[in-house]
Parts: sequence; C-alpha cells; structure tokens
Amino acid sequence: MITRVDRKYLEIDSLNDIRSSNNPGGVCKITIKNPPDFQINKFFYKQIGKSYRWIDRLIWDDLKWMNYTKNANLETYIMTDNNELIGFFELLFHPETSKCEIAYFGILDQYIGKKYGGYLLSEALKLGFRNNTKKVWLHTCSLDHKHALNNYLGRGMKIFKSETINIDIN
Repeated sequence: MITRVDRKYLEIDSLNDIRSSNNPGGVCKITIKNPPDFQINKFFYKQIGKSYRWIDRLIWDDLKWMNYTKNANLETYIMTDNNELIGFFELLFHPETSKCEIAYFGILDQYIGKKYGGYLLSEALKLGFRNNTKKVWLHTCSLDHKHALNNYLGRGMKIFKSETINIDIN
C-alpha cells in the first residue's frame, strides 16, 4: 500500500539555542557505548523502530551492524534509569562539513510520556556540539511518534526543509 509521508529536516546552529529539558529524576544517566556494541544499536533499532516503520536496517546482517558501529565518526549513547534501559541516540559526526547528525533517537514505548524524551534530546544536542560542530541536524517524518516534532521544536531546533514522499508500506 502506498502511503504519503511528510518528512521534516531540523537543525540547530548553536549550543546557546538549546532549550534544555530537566533530568526526569531517579537515577537517570546517559552514557556512551564504548567500546561500540552493535547488539545494543540493533536492539534499540528493532524495539523502538517497530512502532514507527524503521525498516531500512532490518535486512542488515551482524557484520554490517558491526561495521556500522565501528565507524570512528559514530557515537552511540544509552539512557538508563536505575539500570533499566530507557532509550538511545546515535551521533554521526561529519567533520568535513562541521555538522553532526542525530542519526537515530528514541525511547522504548513503556517510557514515553515520562519526561525522558526532552531530556534525552537536550543531551544529544549538547553532545553533538563537540568537535568544532557548527550545526546539529536530524530528520523526522509523519510515521514517527506524534510528539516527536514538538520535542525537536521545543528544544530549539528549526525546520530547514520539508518534503512529501510516497512509500510502499506492506
């Protein structure tokens, strides 16, 4: 079935433009996954993505996942609260353009609506502005969580491009 999907590209140009969200409390921590572990990226991709039609990586074998996570410009961060996995994000640095892409970002379903998303995004944006980064960007679409776009805009990001595409959803 062909479905119309609205895609938005968002960016933020300065660390000073971030409108931070507070730590939701508890023993909430965000840590880098170092050394990289493709299994954690794969886990979050599949668990979070099943609700939002993340399908492009489902065909990847373990070798492709390993090669992806070993990219020197990729960093994966995990959010936990009392040692419970909450969510993750991937930062993909592009030093040649001084930009950082938030390649994937998400919270496990059972933690949505508990103030984790705003905090996780705030920290992702802050971490993205390292390494002489001049711009942090991401894209979202109408298949993502209904509050995703508002979270991005609420943290200070601005839409710089919009497009409508048709995709085949089986």
